[in-house]
Amino acid sequence: MRPYYLIREIMFKFDAEKVHNFILGIGSLLGKTWLTKRILRKFFVYKNKMLNIEVLGIKFENPIGLAAGFDKNAVLTDVLPNVGFGFTEVGSITAEKCEGNKKPRLFRLTEDKALLVRLGLPSEGAVKIANKLKDKKFNFPVGINIAKTNDVNIIGEKAINDYVRSIRLFKDIGDYITINLSCPNIPDKDAFSNPILLAKLLKEVKKVVDKPILLKIALDLNSKNYDGIIRVAKKYAFVKGFVISNLSTKRDKLRTDKNILNEIGNGGGISGKPAKDKSNELIKYFYKKTKGKYIIIGCGGVFNAEDAYEKIKLGASLVQLITGMIYEGPGLIKEINKGLVELMKRDSYKNIKEAVGVG
Repeated sequence: MRPYYLIREIMFKFDAEKVHNFILGIGSLLGKTWLTKRILRKFFVYKNKMLNIEVLGIKFENPIGLAAGFDKNAVLTDVLPNVGFGFTEVGSITAEKCEGNKKPRLFRLTEDKALLVRLGLPSEGAVKIANKLKDKKFNFPVGINIAKTNDVNIIGEKAINDYVRSIRLFKDIGDYITINLSCPNIPDKDAFSNPILLAKLLKEVKKVVDKPILLKIALDLNSKNYDGIIRVAKKYAFVKGFVISNLSTKRDKLRTDKNILNEIGNGGGISGKPAKDKSNELIKYFYKKTKGKYIIIGCGGVFNAEDAYEKIKLGASLVQLITGMIYEGPGLIKEINKGLVELMKRDSYKNIKEAVGVG
């Protein structure tokens, strides 16, 4: 048994969000001194030139990143390169400060190796986070994930302005911006997955930013919705790709006891293993539909090197995770990167880029 599993047994006895906040505090402290960072690197970092990849003109030491949703207020950017990540995506960041939904709002579904997330986009707000990051020099690529403020009164043109306010603040911070088109934990969860609204949003975004824009895609839409998103994206050259995907809202195939789910209540999105297959199907769909001309970041159900490699072979240039790390520990990133090198050697690839889309 891994030492981490003993730690996990203890942590899993406490409220998931309280443990999450505790880890954020520890991670922030560990990132403050060169000594702690050096110690972390010794244990958690694996480097190999076969993992180096350039995407959107940005150089990544490896393709494994921390997905948006873990470091919402950008407190871990100093420590994450030292535990093996090749990049991170902070946020989701909203224009206005938001407390999110009522607690408890984060639940472990251990039978499914999943999380049920009902946070509702809590955020310190774009101004505070931008001020925190504006003078920082990052040691690896950083993406900025922007969402609409969770407020039922912010709809239509107000919603577009809300997005644009945040994007304007981060136009010179980080390496790329991801526009989160959906959140399963707010009332208008899929509003900007509508191609008409998306087109209006991108028309305004075009006026304020000249860095690469990615679109984070909902998992439970139909092919007509996805085709509409692709059609709109093609009209705006600054849209360079897609993050696939967001959380799943479907519970029909979960192994978790129905009584536990009833106690948790309705609503929320599910991450981890239950999202893996649908995420992979969607990566494959977008890669084929766009003929590989757009960058894809694959996200959903990555627990080992094989999971990451599968997403890469289906069309993802980069891969993100959160839930796998929570269940398997911070050493997972190193294991995935080492495993990817072994898988590439098996398949006679000299660099990870050669594997993108071959499946």
